[in-house]
Amino acid sequence: MTNFLTTLHEKTAGPLLMGILNVTEDSFSDGGDFLNAELAITHAKQMVADGAKIIDIGAESTRPGAMPVSEEVQIQRVEPLIKAIRKAVGDSVYLSIDARRTSVAEAALEAGADIINDVEAGRDDGMLELAAANSVPIVLMHMQGKPQTMQEQPRYDDVLEEVKRFLMERATAAQEAGVEKEQIIIDPGIGF
Repeated sequence: MTNFLTTLHEKTAGPLLMGILNVTEDSFSDGGDFLNAELAITHAKQMVADGAKIIDIGAESTRPGAMPVSEEVQIQRVEPLIKAIRKAVGDSVYLSIDARRTSVAEAALEAGADIINDVEAGRDDGMLELAAANSVPIVLMHMQGKPQTMQEQPRYDDVLEEVKRFLMERATAAQEAGVEKEQIIIDPGIGF
């Protein structure tokens, strides 16, 4: 998957839809709805039928105030599910792992995920190197603090400049770790 965006745009015309599949009890959008594997797979198939080209799978809520979930539990949630969804939908869509811990992202990639979506912008030890070693795209998102603290008095003197600077610094760090420029996707984290 060398030049992810070019490949993705060649397969589709127009906007690209990403479906969200959370396997958590406390996600703000679908918390607890898809803890059952059969329901999660059925939902993934429906998202593909509805036009999703990417399915983003998360095993830990990152909503404001969310409590962390152990890496082991996250892996137990996503590893078999990614394998099952990959089998159910084939290569018709890209599977993204919403993870901020390297071990979770690594297990997801081994299970068949294609993209790392990281709300902490690759700040966990080894995350950027993992993306580089596997030649996969990585989404780097801006966020102040952690999910537990992100809404506790966030401060900006110049929000546009500070978000831009943060994302450029993280993109540079990713390139220095060996991630190809074309594999870096930035997310300003609007809503966070």
